[in-house]
Amino acid sequence: MKSLLLIFTNARYFGPSWVFASINILFGTWAIYIPTVKENLDIDKSQLGIAIFFLALGVFIVFPFASIIINRIGVGKATRAGVILSCFAALFPLLAPNYYLLAFSLFLFGACNGFTDISMNTLVTEIEKEDKQKFMSASHGFFSLGGVLAGLGSFLIGPLNNPPLHMGLAVVLVLIVNAFFHKRFKDVVAATEEKEAFSLKLFKPLLFLGIISFVAMGSEGAIVDWSGLYLKEISLAPEILWGAGFLGFQVTMTVGRFLGDGISSKIGSIKMVTIASIVVMLGYALVLTTDIYMAIIGFALSGLGFSVIVPEVFRIGGNVKGIDSSQGVSFIAGTGYTGFLLAPPLLGFVADTSSLVTCFIVLLGCALLILSATIVLQRRYGK
Repeated sequence: MKSLLLIFTNARYFGPSWVFASINILFGTWAIYIPTVKENLDIDKSQLGIAIFFLALGVFIVFPFASIIINRIGVGKATRAGVILSCFAALFPLLAPNYYLLAFSLFLFGACNGFTDISMNTLVTEIEKEDKQKFMSASHGFFSLGGVLAGLGSFLIGPLNNPPLHMGLAVVLVLIVNAFFHKRFKDVVAATEEKEAFSLKLFKPLLFLGIISFVAMGSEGAIVDWSGLYLKEISLAPEILWGAGFLGFQVTMTVGRFLGDGISSKIGSIKMVTIASIVVMLGYALVLTTDIYMAIIGFALSGLGFSVIVPEVFRIGGNVKGIDSSQGVSFIAGTGYTGFLLAPPLLGFVADTSSLVTCFIVLLGCALLILSATIVLQRRYGK
């Protein structure tokens, strides 16, 4: 909570944190209109999954080039450019007149978001180094807070009845706030460091952590992408509640990230992930009842569990004995984004050939896999 106080009392820290919120405001606003886009373009779940795959592909493909651009123009300026590009790219998916332009628009949106994601994380890292202050975890909490704001925006679906206008309002909000604060960080420059080759030493604990990261990030993306459609088609929720699952997920994700560090310091990272995976499983069980309100509570419980899983896995991976922290974190990030990349099309195929209920049964099985991996880690490597 100390980092939250730091952010809210100093514009130098609030500015970068708001960038985290901005990205999820834009992405979340897109997410709550996924059922509408599917219906307007008359596409099936498998096609929707492939289109969402292009969004993830855009995120993934920008990684090799982002650091070059960031180092060339400076991380502060790169972050500002990323926000502007993401704002414009966010409008295109809701304006796409056909399936192919939807896929292309999502690819651009993903690429811009991916670039901004790398920029803003590098920006916070550099400010932490310069100021000897820590606010990275709270900044990620702001990312979730952005999702909460986007979820609250779902109540505008009916009154506005205009997806591009809704996104336009989100873009205006993001641009205005960032324009006010960007001067606080625009001149920050990232220090370049020589990269080391990845070592396979002590690969086994990283393998288990990689599995957890792969499953967790893939599952998070699945809930964001499919919760609205699940409430609409399976739970038969009224239109005003289509975004409620996403909202509940984001609210508990935010709370969990703001409070997780304190709990983890008391019980240990591996035990934290074990408990979190059980909470996720309970959430999925409620979702599978198909009752509207039980499903919404289930999505919220899942958010609470997932809020701490990925941060804790990064923390464990950065402290594996005998492996450089940057190498451990890079491996876990790579497996995590691979899961994020593959989950949408795979679950889209499952939903199209079976049902969305089957998708969440699969996700329940994935949470069980996380629990199993943490039990092995607990027995072999302690807390």
